Amino acid sequence: MKRLRTFIALAAVSLVLAGCGDLSNSSMSTNSGSSKSGSTQLTGQSTDSDYEGVIQSGHYQVSKSRGVTNTQDSGNTYNLKSFENGMLNVSKKVFSTKKYVFQEGQYLSSTTVQNWLDRKSKSNTTGLNPTDNGSKSASKRNPIYIQALEEQDYMTQKNNKLSLGGVTIGIAVNSVDYYKKTQYGATYETKITQAAGEAYAKKAANTVLKRLRQKSALKNVPIVIAVYRQASNDSLVGGNFLAYSTNKAGSTSVSKWTPLNVKNYTFPLSSGQSSPNSNDASSFSNFKSQVENFFPNLSGVTAQAQYDGKSLAGMHVNITTQFYSQTEIISFTQYLQTTAQKYLPSGVPIDITVSSTDGIQSFLSRTKNEKKFTSHVFNSY
Repeated sequence: MKRLRTFIALAAVSLVLAGCGDLSNSSMSTNSGSSKSGSTQLTGQSTDSDYEGVIQSGHYQVSKSRGVTNTQDSGNTYNLKSFENGMLNVSKKVFSTKKYVFQEGQYLSSTTVQNWLDRKSKSNTTGLNPTDNGSKSASKRNPIYIQALEEQDYMTQKNNKLSLGGVTIGIAVNSVDYYKKTQYGATYETKITQAAGEAYAKKAANTVLKRLRQKSALKNVPIVIAVYRQASNDSLVGGNFLAYSTNKAGSTSVSKWTPLNVKNYTFPLSSGQSSPNSNDASSFSNFKSQVENFFPNLSGVTAQAQYDGKSLAGMHVNITTQFYSQTEIISFTQYLQTTAQKYLPSGVPIDITVSSTDGIQSFLSRTKNEKKFTSHVFNSY
């Protein structure tokens, strides 16, 4: 039985289409090899750092293998967003947002991806995960290495026509494989080292590349393959990308990998843990103290921080509390604007979400080039 499930990955749309501007190119034709005939529009860009998306006959082009992944019990929802957002960041290194248009994967079907993610067996010779050796021991069993596989297409536009210009494939490998010895029994764990998971994914990448080249539409386009390591189910942040390879048109084997040094942290740091830059941890600690002294009954002030090497790349701050009036929300948000500007690291994108048991109450954000935070309080009529 396949250990598979599907997720409704709405995060992918929000990450790619950070905001929909005016529809550019109200009508154009496509030459993508699999798009249905009909008028094609683009979503427009909110910023130069975002890709435009494809609208086909008035509908957003969702992925042909939308949300397929191996079952991991309760899972870690941060992995899904981190995986998709990280794929976009890797793609931007190769496919410029000024020259390429984003389209959800149109060449790998759900059935194909499900078969590739399953174990290799007599009934499924295309499985990328190892055969089941029958062992239930955590140290002896063959674990599920590859957790997810996703396709992103990048289109070029010429003379009001879109054609496929390149493809990015993300291969997500587990840091922990969760399994049951009996159908409704306890959950056990097989830990997978980074070295073992990365080596397995890179070997599978060659197989994936050869299979993609067998599709006529993918024979002569650049294909980027990126390897992602999933965080464990109990992690408060998602995983991170380890390496990527840019494969020229027509190539059937991966010749070179470019390492990535992107890692995620949770603030405040756990005991014994250190971040690449201690000043960032101190800045957040001071911000947290100021916020807690200002407003009573705070349930928590935490942050997800991402580093590229030793440099902070961005931060997501989450504040949870209980409000008793709309004026409390307004005053608290105003205070956060000045306090965040004073204490949180400058020169990096930061967003702050303020929530209560009733949902999100306000939101603040600042781009890396801005000094002041903008805010929005969610009111009701």
